[in-house]
Amino acid sequence: MATLNIKGLPDRLYDRLRERARANHRSIAQEVTHILTHVLEEPEPVSLLELQGLGKEVWAETDAAEHVAKERDSWD
Repeated sequence: MATLNIKGLPDRLYDRLRERARANHRSIAQEVTHILTHVLEEPEPVSLLELQGLGKEVWAETDAAEHVAKERDSWD
């Protein structure tokens, strides 16, 4: 595993990083790794099959055919 050293990190930024690490119960190194992972890693593609059932409570009272018809009519 690689090691990353940062020179010239402003004290204010380091203090915020330390506060964030403490709030998340992580070391500063773990917090930096977490932030970089979140920012740099590409999200896994989501299959439409995995979305099955999501949002169904939003559409529970809606007739799908009627909704589509209204949407299409609004395009004109």
